Amino acid sequence: MAQDRAPAAAAAAGTQNAGAKPWLQSYPAGVPAEIDVSVYGSLVELLEESFRKYAQRDAAACMDRRLRFGEIDQMSQALGAWLQAKGLAKGTRVAIMMPNVLQYMVAIAAILRAGYTVVNVNPLYTPRELEHQLKDSGAQAIIVLENFAATLEEVIAKTEVKHVVLASLGDLLGWWRGPLINFAVRHLKKMVPEFRLPLDAGRSVTRFNKALEDGGRMTLKRVELGPNDVAFLQYTGGTTGLSKGATLLHRNVVANILQAEAWFQPMLSQLGGKQLTTVCALPLYHIFALTACYMLGARQGMMNLLIPNPRDIPGFIATLQQYKVNMFPAVNTLFNALANDPAFARLDFSELVISNGGGMAVQQATAEKWLKITGCPVVEGYGLSETAPVATINRLDLKSFNGSIGLPVPSTDIAIRDDAGRDLAIGERGEICIRGPQVMAGYWNKPEETAHVMYADGFFKSGDIGVMDEQGYVRIVDRKKDMILVSGFNVYPTEIEQVVSMHPGVLECAAVGIPDAKSGEAVKLYVVKSDLALAEEDLLAYCSEQLTAYKRPKYIEFRDELPKSNVGKILRRELRSTT
Repeated sequence: MAQDRAPAAAAAAGTQNAGAKPWLQSYPAGVPAEIDVSVYGSLVELLEESFRKYAQRDAAACMDRRLRFGEIDQMSQALGAWLQAKGLAKGTRVAIMMPNVLQYMVAIAAILRAGYTVVNVNPLYTPRELEHQLKDSGAQAIIVLENFAATLEEVIAKTEVKHVVLASLGDLLGWWRGPLINFAVRHLKKMVPEFRLPLDAGRSVTRFNKALEDGGRMTLKRVELGPNDVAFLQYTGGTTGLSKGATLLHRNVVANILQAEAWFQPMLSQLGGKQLTTVCALPLYHIFALTACYMLGARQGMMNLLIPNPRDIPGFIATLQQYKVNMFPAVNTLFNALANDPAFARLDFSELVISNGGGMAVQQATAEKWLKITGCPVVEGYGLSETAPVATINRLDLKSFNGSIGLPVPSTDIAIRDDAGRDLAIGERGEICIRGPQVMAGYWNKPEETAHVMYADGFFKSGDIGVMDEQGYVRIVDRKKDMILVSGFNVYPTEIEQVVSMHPGVLECAAVGIPDAKSGEAVKLYVVKSDLALAEEDLLAYCSEQLTAYKRPKYIEFRDELPKSNVGKILRRELRSTT
């Protein structure tokens, strides 16, 4: 095709410019260069189409209970109507604080269909982290699993949250099994810390099943939603140490679903149109699982196999024994943990056709071990919360691991730029910049931070340093910013340093990322004491109270002083080089 020959000629000339798209020559047959985002006016249109089309198919399975698309349709209408009855205006932010349970599938659809914005919250957040996110988003309602209600209790009075929907693990697991599981979780395993949510200041607390019951007697009002309405506030780290919400519009998420579908379609079409099962072990509050599992699954009529606690590897493998899975999105940490368990190798992988890795760099040793066990190569992709998330992905017909993050997905441009914003030649190192319909509208209520990461021509600055080859494949070679990537989660040193510096025994500190065989990177903390009696265990205990697990330092080193520039800035890069 002439369209394909032009980028190839530009690549051969060894230059990269706005019109050159060398990646198109490397596209698999059947993958279009562009997708049409206008086919849906909103994400709700896409979801409701799938609810009707696949009404009798299983949409999700968790703890031996399955929910059909038709059931999620009915339940989300009921919950959405209940939320509307609280008088919440269109665009109100509603938070979800749960692990991967069936209620999550219902909650996301309910919030969107009612005309509101979803704020995904890590259920393992400390009170400090939760308070910031609820206050920054201005959330007025939250759907929370009771296991984490004690954390909410500590901060709710400082937020705008007026309505709490309290879920329990057994809510949707059946009339006899549900109460049995709730009893075991609350009283035998002691997994629900005691809590008492305040009812003052006009606040209400309603059990999840009660909200469904009451909402079932109401009618969900249709809300006019357009492509530029806000669907999600997806929180990521901030340069100031405080997390910021990537504002994902309905069109951003719709675009990324259609981009991923277009990329996967040649492989999916070989499976004859049967229903597929995708493993949803990555948390749904993370953008990778939100799009690759929930949203793509809805679009394709797949069943999501929800794993509430993927750290329980024996329990995870026991669940996998019951299903034949077709898609397995994961981060390197999870691939590695499973591949190193002998029981995993005894599973049936005969129908596994896609193992897509993201969130962090996939290590070659892990990829090779996974391929040997499953016969399915790990296909690495790349993206960020700000890109909803998929920006690049490798061809699905790869036979082995290639170490690149792949090619830009349809309707996506990748530019490699220097610090002055100039496009660099093919093969030159520079910042990976992304332009496409999946790129966020900006950071929630943070115009200055938005301006810092966006070029006038629509390219988003990723903060990662990469190179592009003549075929359009992109490879990450370094990280421009000081972000630490722990098991696929962004950890910002500034946040850790601000927290640790509040400890009375700390004079100054610095956090850096160091290589870690298990999590890719781990946090190392360098500390200068103001109190000579300060011990490592004191700081670790303090961090456990203030930081969620993946942010906590794994290593602490006390020093007499920290390296600084001539203007007094702590040199993290110098600390990394001495590790």
